[in-house]
Amino acid sequence: MVTIQETEFKERGLLAVNRAKKFGRPILISEVHKLDTINPISFFNSGRERYLGERFYWKDLSGKMVLAGLGISKQIQSDQATDRFFHVQEAWDNFLKDSVIFNPYKEDGLGPVMFGGFSFDPLKEKTGLWSIFADSLFHIPKYMLTVIDGQSFLTTNIVCTSNDDMNLFEKIIEERQLLLNSLSYKKDVHLAELMNMEEISPQSWKQTVDDVAGELKNGPLKKVVLARELRLFFNQAVKAEGVLQNLYDQQRESFIFTFESNGDCFIGATPERLVKKQGNEVYSTCLAGSIPRGQTEEEDRILGETLLNDQKNLNEHGFVVEMIKEALAELCEEVMLPKKPQLMKMRDIQHLYTPVMGKAHKDTSLLGLVERLHPTPALGGLPKLEAVDKIREVEELDRGFYAAPIGWLDYRGNGEFAVAIRSGLIQGNEASLFAGCGVVADSTSESEFIETRLKFRPMLRALGGK
Repeated sequence: MVTIQETEFKERGLLAVNRAKKFGRPILISEVHKLDTINPISFFNSGRERYLGERFYWKDLSGKMVLAGLGISKQIQSDQATDRFFHVQEAWDNFLKDSVIFNPYKEDGLGPVMFGGFSFDPLKEKTGLWSIFADSLFHIPKYMLTVIDGQSFLTTNIVCTSNDDMNLFEKIIEERQLLLNSLSYKKDVHLAELMNMEEISPQSWKQTVDDVAGELKNGPLKKVVLARELRLFFNQAVKAEGVLQNLYDQQRESFIFTFESNGDCFIGATPERLVKKQGNEVYSTCLAGSIPRGQTEEEDRILGETLLNDQKNLNEHGFVVEMIKEALAELCEEVMLPKKPQLMKMRDIQHLYTPVMGKAHKDTSLLGLVERLHPTPALGGLPKLEAVDKIREVEELDRGFYAAPIGWLDYRGNGEFAVAIRSGLIQGNEASLFAGCGVVADSTSESEFIETRLKFRPMLRALGGK
């Protein structure tokens, strides 16, 4: 383990305190140090006792980048529906103003990073299910591990006020060392036992699917995505650590995320990138149209070929491609994508997949891209605004963060957001799983119901079900 220079940390801390006195507001000090290799799940687990409810974990699609945060040095949240992406960006920029940042490295995801997300629809009436999560909620962690291509970096973020003195920095040095020392201890995590499952209003949901499909035959709407909930009951409180480990073992080809807020934990393994920004380079994903995996290699190939030639799924996928292409064209100088979709094969399901690349205009922000892209037709429908209005009207489920943007943004403006599908909300001895499907004019409720059961499977398995 590399020794972190305590004297330099204190000097930077005093600089931040002096700035806090000068400007009359709190000032951030952020330090990045390279460490010996650290397992990010062990880092996440080590925070259970001290930072429970204040942790996050993120693994990107490739597995080359992992973030794990413990503690909260600053929380950015809002239930304001209008211009919510702008307000979060403004709060982030104000928080960073005059900060003291020590980061000698060029990699993204180091130094000050905010992690969190947005609700699917801030105008939807909130229920008790998501009461702990604001419609916009981001955490700037106290301690964050970033693993990039196997290299480990620790960021320490401390907010200083004009009243702070050397005692604060002595305390942080001691706390940070305790944290690093605790990583060597192996923690066995036992999964709670799944006792019962309840499909929430299945008949009502099927009726809604049939009703909406009927409306699509003659109305202006082309597609509406309808989601439903599966509620799980356990013999004891569910520990996020065990579920996270299962997701990592079972869904390694996906984005994996965990985001705690007070006592609740939103967790999932999603295959779908919303948008990534790296300098002026922008990456997005069109993911729509699905079919199960085969039991044998030959069956799997036949199913994949069936999906690639199925007109209903190709049409559904085409909606997503056109929308994402148009959305990025407004914010990018150039947009590039292949003419035909390919297959993305997950453990339980395979999707039609089209990658998209763009060159962003100079003044394009990541949150601006998120705002323009959310929700894609794969999670909302077409036309976009009318589909969301219809979902708000007929869907009984309070989606909260399900099917919405979740991800991170660093102080240099780089970051990545995924679409939070294949996900669940852990609440003590219970958990809710969420799944949706695209309803078009020729949809049948029974086939869509079966599709949602397939989409429940990754999270159900991670929680100890089948």
